[in-house]
Amino acid sequence: MIRSFFRNLLLSFLILGFGWAETNIPSPVLPQDTNEVTPLALAGAESYVFKKAGDVELRLHVVKPKDWKATDKRPCLVTFFGGGWSSGTPARSITYAKWAAKYGLVGVAPDYRTRNRFDAKPEDCVADGRAAVCWIQDHSAELGIDSGKVVVQGSSAGGHVAAWTAIQDPVTPQTASNPVPNPAPMGLILLWPVTDTGTNGYGGPKRFGNDEARANNLSVTGRMPAKMPPTLVFHGTADKTVKFENSQAFTEKMKANGNSCELVVFPNAPHSPQSSKEGEKGKIVKAKIEEESLKFLEKMGLVSHEQASAGAKTTDKEDGE
Repeated sequence: MIRSFFRNLLLSFLILGFGWAETNIPSPVLPQDTNEVTPLALAGAESYVFKKAGDVELRLHVVKPKDWKATDKRPCLVTFFGGGWSSGTPARSITYAKWAAKYGLVGVAPDYRTRNRFDAKPEDCVADGRAAVCWIQDHSAELGIDSGKVVVQGSSAGGHVAAWTAIQDPVTPQTASNPVPNPAPMGLILLWPVTDTGTNGYGGPKRFGNDEARANNLSVTGRMPAKMPPTLVFHGTADKTVKFENSQAFTEKMKANGNSCELVVFPNAPHSPQSSKEGEKGKIVKAKIEEESLKFLEKMGLVSHEQASAGAKTTDKEDGE
Protein backbone atom coordinates (compact mmCIF):
# COMPACT_ATOMS: atom_id res chain seq x y z
CA MET A 1 0.00 0.00 0.00
CA ILE A 2 2.84 2.39 0.90
CA ARG A 3 4.65 1.44 -2.30
CA SER A 4 1.48 2.18 -4.30
CA PHE A 5 1.16 5.58 -2.60
CA PHE A 6 4.70 6.62 -3.53
CA ARG A 7 4.27 5.28 -7.08
CA ASN A 8 1.15 7.42 -7.59
CA LEU A 9 2.86 10.41 -5.96
CA LEU A 10 5.79 10.08 -8.38
CA LEU A 11 3.41 9.87 -11.35
CA SER A 12 1.64 13.02 -10.17
CA PHE A 13 4.93 14.92 -10.05
CA LEU A 14 5.85 13.69 -13.52
CA ILE A 15 2.52 14.79 -14.96
CA LEU A 16 2.75 18.20 -13.31
CA GLY A 17 6.30 18.56 -14.58
CA PHE A 18 5.23 18.05 -18.17
CA GLY A 19 2.57 20.76 -17.78
CA TRP A 20 0.51 21.41 -20.88
CA ALA A 21 3.15 20.03 -23.20
CA GLU A 22 2.93 16.55 -24.62
CA THR A 23 5.52 14.00 -23.60
CA ASN A 24 8.22 12.42 -25.73
CA ILE A 25 7.12 8.91 -24.78
CA PRO A 26 7.06 6.84 -28.00
CA SER A 27 3.73 5.21 -27.16
CA PRO A 28 1.00 5.90 -24.60
CA VAL A 29 2.00 4.27 -21.31
CA LEU A 30 0.30 6.49 -18.74
CA PRO A 31 -2.05 4.46 -16.51
CA GLN A 32 -5.73 5.22 -16.19
CA ASP A 33 -5.33 6.68 -12.66
CA THR A 34 -3.59 9.82 -13.95
CA ASN A 35 -6.10 11.96 -12.03
CA GLU A 36 -6.90 13.99 -15.14
CA VAL A 37 -10.10 15.93 -14.61
CA THR A 38 -12.52 16.61 -17.43
CA PRO A 39 -13.11 20.38 -17.39
CA LEU A 40 -16.77 21.39 -17.29
CA ALA A 41 -15.77 25.03 -17.83
CA LEU A 42 -12.61 26.97 -18.64
CA ALA A 43 -11.77 30.55 -17.72
CA GLY A 44 -12.54 33.04 -20.47
CA ALA A 45 -14.71 30.61 -22.43
CA GLU A 46 -18.37 29.65 -22.78
CA SER A 47 -18.97 25.90 -22.52
CA TYR A 48 -21.54 23.81 -24.40
CA VAL A 49 -22.41 20.12 -24.50
CA PHE A 50 -21.98 19.00 -28.11
CA LYS A 51 -22.39 15.24 -27.79
CA LYS A 52 -23.61 12.55 -25.44
CA ALA A 53 -21.97 9.13 -25.58
CA GLY A 54 -23.86 6.91 -23.16
CA ASP A 55 -23.69 8.70 -19.82
CA VAL A 56 -20.80 10.91 -20.98
CA GLU A 57 -21.42 14.54 -21.88
CA LEU A 58 -18.72 16.02 -24.08
CA ARG A 59 -18.19 19.77 -23.98
CA LEU A 60 -16.52 22.32 -26.18
CA HIS A 61 -15.24 25.67 -24.95
CA VAL A 62 -15.83 28.81 -27.02
CA VAL A 63 -13.71 31.95 -26.82
CA LYS A 64 -15.23 35.02 -28.48
CA PRO A 65 -13.36 38.17 -29.59
CA LYS A 66 -13.89 41.28 -27.47
CA ASP A 67 -16.01 42.99 -30.12
CA TRP A 68 -18.10 39.88 -30.90
CA LYS A 69 -21.78 40.40 -31.77
CA ALA A 70 -24.56 37.84 -32.17
CA THR A 71 -25.06 38.97 -35.77
CA ASP A 72 -21.41 38.30 -36.70
CA LYS A 73 -20.33 35.76 -39.29
CA ARG A 74 -16.76 35.32 -38.20
CA PRO A 75 -14.18 32.70 -39.12
CA CYS A 76 -13.59 30.02 -36.52
CA LEU A 77 -10.52 28.12 -35.33
CA VAL A 78 -11.25 24.73 -33.77
CA THR A 79 -8.26 23.37 -31.87
CA PHE A 80 -7.76 19.80 -30.58
CA PHE A 81 -5.32 18.82 -27.83
CA GLY A 82 -2.84 15.96 -28.21
CA GLY A 83 -1.83 13.13 -25.93
CA GLY A 84 -1.65 9.92 -27.94
CA TRP A 85 -5.46 9.41 -27.82
CA SER A 86 -4.79 8.55 -24.16
CA SER A 87 -4.22 11.72 -22.17
CA GLY A 88 -4.99 15.42 -22.39
CA THR A 89 -7.97 17.73 -22.00
CA PRO A 90 -9.13 21.02 -23.59
CA ALA A 91 -7.22 22.81 -20.81
CA ARG A 92 -4.23 22.33 -23.14
CA SER A 93 -5.79 23.54 -26.37
CA ILE A 94 -7.73 26.50 -24.98
CA THR A 95 -4.52 28.54 -25.32
CA TYR A 96 -4.81 28.49 -29.13
CA ALA A 97 -8.54 29.22 -28.97
CA LYS A 98 -7.74 32.38 -26.98
CA TRP A 99 -4.93 33.21 -29.42
CA ALA A 100 -7.40 32.99 -32.33
CA ALA A 101 -9.86 35.29 -30.58
CA LYS A 102 -7.17 37.97 -30.36
CA TYR A 103 -7.26 38.17 -34.16
CA GLY A 104 -11.01 38.29 -34.58
CA LEU A 105 -11.78 34.58 -34.92
CA VAL A 106 -14.05 32.62 -32.65
CA GLY A 107 -11.80 30.04 -30.99
CA VAL A 108 -13.15 26.66 -29.94
CA ALA A 109 -11.42 23.96 -27.86
CA PRO A 110 -13.48 20.74 -27.90
CA ASP A 111 -13.05 17.74 -25.66
CA TYR A 112 -12.98 14.18 -26.97
CA ARG A 113 -12.94 10.81 -25.25
CA THR A 114 -9.45 9.61 -24.36
CA ARG A 115 -8.30 6.23 -23.12
CA ASN A 116 -7.35 7.42 -19.62
CA ARG A 117 -10.57 9.28 -18.87
CA PHE A 118 -13.11 7.24 -20.84
CA ASP A 119 -11.42 3.97 -21.86
CA ALA A 120 -11.86 5.15 -25.45
CA LYS A 121 -10.36 3.90 -28.71
CA PRO A 122 -8.71 6.11 -31.36
CA GLU A 123 -11.81 5.63 -33.50
CA ASP A 124 -13.84 7.24 -30.70
CA CYS A 125 -11.50 10.24 -30.73
CA VAL A 126 -12.06 10.69 -34.47
CA ALA A 127 -15.85 10.34 -34.10
CA ASP A 128 -15.92 12.96 -31.33
CA GLY A 129 -13.76 15.39 -33.30
CA ARG A 130 -16.08 15.16 -36.28
CA ALA A 131 -19.13 15.57 -34.03
CA ALA A 132 -17.63 18.72 -32.48
CA VAL A 133 -17.11 20.40 -35.87
CA CYS A 134 -20.61 19.34 -36.99
CA TRP A 135 -22.10 20.88 -33.84
CA ILE A 136 -20.19 24.12 -34.43
CA GLN A 137 -21.47 24.29 -38.00
CA ASP A 138 -25.04 23.51 -36.93
CA HIS A 139 -24.88 26.25 -34.28
CA SER A 140 -22.99 28.78 -36.41
CA ALA A 141 -25.71 31.44 -36.09
CA GLU A 142 -25.71 31.12 -32.31
CA LEU A 143 -21.91 31.35 -32.20
CA GLY A 144 -21.68 34.22 -34.67
CA ILE A 145 -19.53 32.32 -37.17
CA ASP A 146 -19.57 31.47 -40.86
CA SER A 147 -19.92 27.68 -41.12
CA GLY A 148 -17.91 27.74 -44.35
CA LYS A 149 -14.94 29.45 -42.68
CA VAL A 150 -13.88 26.87 -40.13
CA VAL A 151 -10.18 26.05 -39.79
CA VAL A 152 -9.28 23.00 -37.70
CA GLN A 153 -6.02 22.74 -35.81
CA GLY A 154 -4.51 20.00 -33.69
CA SER A 155 -1.22 18.78 -32.27
CA SER A 156 0.09 15.21 -32.30
CA ALA A 157 -2.92 12.88 -31.88
CA GLY A 158 -5.04 16.04 -31.90
CA GLY A 159 -3.63 16.66 -35.38
CA HIS A 160 -4.90 13.22 -36.34
CA VAL A 161 -8.36 14.09 -35.02
CA ALA A 162 -8.22 17.43 -36.86
CA ALA A 163 -7.23 15.85 -40.18
CA TRP A 164 -10.06 13.32 -39.97
CA THR A 165 -12.61 16.15 -39.84
CA ALA A 166 -11.71 16.76 -43.51
CA ILE A 167 -12.26 13.12 -44.55
CA GLN A 168 -15.83 12.35 -45.58
CA ASP A 169 -15.63 8.55 -45.65
CA PRO A 170 -16.84 6.64 -42.58
CA VAL A 171 -14.10 5.21 -40.41
CA THR A 172 -15.83 1.83 -40.46
CA PRO A 173 -18.97 0.50 -42.19
CA GLN A 174 -20.65 0.42 -38.78
CA THR A 175 -20.20 4.21 -38.44
CA ALA A 176 -21.55 5.08 -41.90
CA SER A 177 -24.49 6.95 -40.38
CA ASN A 178 -22.30 9.18 -38.20
CA PRO A 179 -22.36 12.85 -39.29
CA VAL A 180 -19.28 14.40 -40.88
CA PRO A 181 -18.51 18.11 -41.25
CA ASN A 182 -20.29 19.67 -44.22
CA PRO A 183 -18.74 21.64 -45.72
CA ALA A 184 -15.30 20.24 -44.97
CA PRO A 185 -13.00 22.56 -43.01
CA MET A 186 -11.68 25.51 -44.98
CA GLY A 187 -8.14 24.71 -43.83
CA LEU A 188 -6.07 22.53 -41.51
CA ILE A 189 -3.17 23.50 -39.22
CA LEU A 190 -1.39 20.36 -38.03
CA LEU A 191 1.37 20.41 -35.40
CA TRP A 192 3.63 17.30 -35.46
CA PRO A 193 0.52 15.35 -36.41
CA VAL A 194 -0.19 11.64 -36.39
CA THR A 195 -0.92 10.99 -40.07
CA ASP A 196 0.22 7.36 -40.33
CA THR A 197 -1.12 4.81 -37.84
CA GLY A 198 0.25 1.74 -39.65
CA THR A 199 3.38 -0.28 -38.96
CA ASN A 200 5.69 2.62 -39.88
CA GLY A 201 3.58 5.24 -38.15
CA TYR A 202 2.54 6.18 -34.63
CA GLY A 203 1.11 3.45 -32.45
CA GLY A 204 0.98 0.80 -35.17
CA PRO A 205 -1.04 -2.39 -34.85
CA LYS A 206 -0.14 -2.70 -31.13
CA ARG A 207 -2.20 0.42 -30.42
CA PHE A 208 -5.11 -1.19 -32.28
CA GLY A 209 -5.32 -4.52 -30.52
CA ASN A 210 -2.66 -5.99 -32.85
CA ASP A 211 -5.12 -5.57 -35.71
CA GLU A 212 -3.09 -4.35 -38.69
CA ALA A 213 -6.12 -3.72 -40.87
CA ARG A 214 -7.73 -1.59 -38.16
CA ALA A 215 -4.50 0.37 -37.70
CA ASN A 216 -4.11 1.06 -41.41
CA ASN A 217 -7.77 2.01 -41.65
CA LEU A 218 -7.21 5.05 -39.41
CA SER A 219 -4.17 6.41 -41.30
CA VAL A 220 -4.83 9.87 -42.68
CA THR A 221 -2.34 9.52 -45.54
CA GLY A 222 -3.88 6.23 -46.62
CA ARG A 223 -7.55 7.22 -46.27
CA MET A 224 -7.70 10.88 -47.22
CA PRO A 225 -9.50 11.79 -50.45
CA ALA A 226 -7.75 13.34 -53.44
CA LYS A 227 -9.24 16.74 -52.60
CA MET A 228 -8.21 18.10 -49.20
CA PRO A 229 -8.31 21.58 -47.66
CA PRO A 230 -5.21 23.78 -47.76
CA THR A 231 -2.97 22.54 -44.98
CA LEU A 232 -0.10 23.90 -42.91
CA VAL A 233 2.10 21.33 -41.14
CA PHE A 234 4.74 21.88 -38.46
CA HIS A 235 7.23 19.16 -37.48
CA GLY A 236 10.65 18.73 -35.87
CA THR A 237 13.22 16.52 -37.56
CA ALA A 238 14.33 14.91 -34.25
CA ASP A 239 10.81 13.89 -33.20
CA LYS A 240 11.07 10.41 -31.62
CA THR A 241 7.36 10.15 -30.86
CA VAL A 242 5.78 10.89 -34.24
CA LYS A 243 8.17 10.36 -37.14
CA PHE A 244 9.08 13.46 -39.13
CA GLU A 245 9.10 11.22 -42.22
CA ASN A 246 5.37 10.67 -41.79
CA SER A 247 4.71 14.40 -42.25
CA GLN A 248 7.00 14.41 -45.27
CA ALA A 249 5.05 11.54 -46.85
CA PHE A 250 1.73 13.23 -46.04
CA THR A 251 2.89 16.54 -47.57
CA GLU A 252 4.21 14.83 -50.70
CA LYS A 253 0.94 12.98 -51.26
CA MET A 254 -1.09 16.13 -50.66
CA LYS A 255 0.92 17.99 -53.29
CA ALA A 256 0.84 15.06 -55.72
CA ASN A 257 -2.97 15.22 -55.51
CA GLY A 258 -2.89 18.92 -56.37
CA ASN A 259 -3.59 20.20 -52.86
CA SER A 260 -1.92 23.14 -51.13
CA CYS A 261 0.27 21.84 -48.30
CA GLU A 262 3.23 23.54 -46.66
CA LEU A 263 5.58 21.74 -44.27
CA VAL A 264 7.39 24.04 -41.82
CA VAL A 265 10.47 22.21 -40.57
CA PHE A 266 12.13 22.67 -37.19
CA PRO A 267 15.67 21.24 -37.56
CA ASN A 268 16.77 18.94 -34.72
CA ALA A 269 13.59 19.72 -32.77
CA PRO A 270 11.81 17.05 -30.67
CA HIS A 271 8.12 16.30 -30.26
CA SER A 272 6.16 19.30 -28.91
CA PRO A 273 9.12 21.64 -29.55
CA GLN A 274 7.13 24.69 -28.44
CA SER A 275 6.71 23.40 -24.90
CA SER A 276 7.88 25.39 -21.89
CA LYS A 277 10.41 22.69 -21.02
CA GLU A 278 12.33 23.61 -24.17
CA GLY A 279 13.11 27.04 -22.71
CA GLU A 280 14.15 29.76 -25.16
CA LYS A 281 14.09 27.29 -28.06
CA GLY A 282 10.45 26.58 -27.25
CA LYS A 283 9.62 30.29 -27.34
CA ILE A 284 11.22 30.64 -30.78
CA VAL A 285 9.23 27.67 -32.09
CA LYS A 286 5.99 29.00 -30.62
CA ALA A 287 6.61 32.37 -32.25
CA LYS A 288 7.20 30.68 -35.62
CA ILE A 289 4.00 28.66 -35.30
CA GLU A 290 1.97 31.77 -34.59
CA GLU A 291 3.63 33.80 -37.35
CA GLU A 292 3.16 31.12 -40.03
CA SER A 293 -0.39 30.37 -38.86
CA LEU A 294 -1.32 34.03 -39.24
CA LYS A 295 0.15 34.06 -42.76
CA PHE A 296 -1.87 30.94 -43.55
CA LEU A 297 -5.07 32.54 -42.25
CA GLU A 298 -4.28 35.70 -44.19
CA LYS A 299 -3.94 33.74 -47.45
CA MET A 300 -7.45 32.42 -46.93
CA GLY A 301 -8.80 35.89 -46.21
CA LEU A 302 -9.61 35.12 -42.58
CA VAL A 303 -7.35 37.78 -41.06
CA SER A 304 -6.17 41.03 -42.61
CA HIS A 305 -2.61 41.76 -43.63
CA GLU A 306 -2.48 44.35 -40.86
CA GLN A 307 -3.57 41.79 -38.28
CA ALA A 308 -1.02 39.26 -39.50
CA SER A 309 1.79 41.81 -39.50
CA ALA A 310 0.83 43.17 -36.08
CA GLY A 311 0.62 39.63 -34.72
CA ALA A 312 4.11 38.78 -35.93
CA LYS A 313 5.52 41.93 -34.30
CA THR A 314 3.70 41.22 -31.03
CA THR A 315 5.04 37.67 -30.96
CA ASP A 316 8.59 38.86 -31.59
CA LYS A 317 8.28 41.35 -28.74
CA GLU A 318 6.86 38.76 -26.33
CA ASP A 319 9.59 36.28 -27.11
CA GLY A 320 12.26 38.90 -26.59
CA GLU A 321 11.09 39.62 -23.04
